[in-house]
Amino acid sequence: MTQGFTTAEFKARLKRAQGRMDDADLDAILLTTEPDIRYFTGYLTRFWESPCRPWFLVLPRAGDPIAVIPSIGAALMARTWISDIRTWRAPNLDDDGIGLLAETLRALGPRIGTPSGLQSHLRMPLDDFGRLNAALPKPIGADAGILRSLRLVKSEAEIEKIKTACHIATRAFERVPEIARAGQPLEAVFRDFQRLCLEEGADWVPYLAGAAAQGGYGDVISPADERPLTAGDILMLDTGLVHDGYFCDFDRNFAVGIPSPDVAAGHSRLIDATCTAFEAARPGNTAADLFHVMDKVVTGGAGGSEAGRYGHGLGMNLTEWPSLIPTDHTPLVPGMVLTLEPGIELAPGRALVHEENIVIRENGAEWLSQPYGAEMRRI
Repeated sequence: MTQGFTTAEFKARLKRAQGRMDDADLDAILLTTEPDIRYFTGYLTRFWESPCRPWFLVLPRAGDPIAVIPSIGAALMARTWISDIRTWRAPNLDDDGIGLLAETLRALGPRIGTPSGLQSHLRMPLDDFGRLNAALPKPIGADAGILRSLRLVKSEAEIEKIKTACHIATRAFERVPEIARAGQPLEAVFRDFQRLCLEEGADWVPYLAGAAAQGGYGDVISPADERPLTAGDILMLDTGLVHDGYFCDFDRNFAVGIPSPDVAAGHSRLIDATCTAFEAARPGNTAADLFHVMDKVVTGGAGGSEAGRYGHGLGMNLTEWPSLIPTDHTPLVPGMVLTLEPGIELAPGRALVHEENIVIRENGAEWLSQPYGAEMRRI
């Protein structure tokens, strides 16, 4: 199983970024978040869990990226293809890398951008961002959507990592009857399912959501509790496990005993909606088109539910651009990896959600997760 990427892959990403920087008349792009920095470097570490230190990568309009990072990370960054690594001893209460970063940016030119649109954030103290702007000839602006557009379309190497993550999760889901049964507390099921994911090859399981309730559930984001599974419950597990820095994100519903007729019918409708969207997931259509074809099956075209969307992009983040909502007209292009995630309300406070992962190809879509059947599995 191949880990990481070739240097050629990173250089191709950089070349695409620099071509778009020319078009946008940007001298450099400043990156501060883990996925954006890893996208160009391959710098993979769990050390990001500590908010103590900021990390910076500068993409110049010409030449290789420049890492401006705490010295504790220099040895690992030196194992990547990046050769220009500038460090300071962090944390520094007087100047936590801002002087070094400002010097680096000033040498490249006045027009600096950073990702600033929806689903982006700046991972550095706001006070330090103010100091940085004060030390530059012009304030830092937007990156013209360059990072979003690049990460929207995955390479074949990236798609293989997501596919592997999906296969790992599929094997873990197949083993759910080993850990879930009537009388088992939901919190124990959650812990054991994470263990199954790790046994099947996940690097870690940063996201696991779900629910268990009679005839459907009203909430799919709360932590698991001590309530034991009982006959009539619908158990849903939604996993975002990671393989080599890339997520899968799909769920499975299980009936504890025999599902009621309305639950069985609702689940079957969700599968129909997912398959209908799969057929529509082809170049020439948009994210909004996928929302509408699913919504027509699920609600008759009433406009969706309070969940807000029927899926999203997927990759180094659990959720990425675009959102499958009526107002997102992002065109579908080959290489986009998406989740299809319709939900249905069975009654007030009782719902079902189903999710699969796909990739857009030239002539349609390809399943990355193994599609679930119309009949809900029983435990």
